[in-house]
Amino acid sequence: MRWIGGLRVPLMLAAVAMTTSAQAVEGDAERGRVKADTCLGCHAIPSYSNAYPNYHVPKVGGQNEAYIISALLAYRSGSRAHSTMHNNALALSDQDIADIAAFFSSVGK
Repeated sequence: MRWIGGLRVPLMLAAVAMTTSAQAVEGDAERGRVKADTCLGCHAIPSYSNAYPNYHVPKVGGQNEAYIISALLAYRSGSRAHSTMHNNALALSDQDIADIAAFFSSVGK
């Protein structure tokens, strides 16, 4: 395998393929509002921190739609480590991810 900028080529191609497939699905913010109900329990609370392990939970309202899609795909695949987010993202389809990203990118602006 070839290395490019510290990454193996197949890993880069897989990431591009995952991002492309989810971005090909158009998100609907209203459907996303309903689907994001569980997300709001952590990501809509100002200055929220988890008790154990202790970490800051980011607010995602107003975040870039493509970034949210990329993050959720990475959590779903396990390439971005966080057990709670991984478990939540596993249940999401590409359409769910696009809808949730459309919702969060539309709020908090």
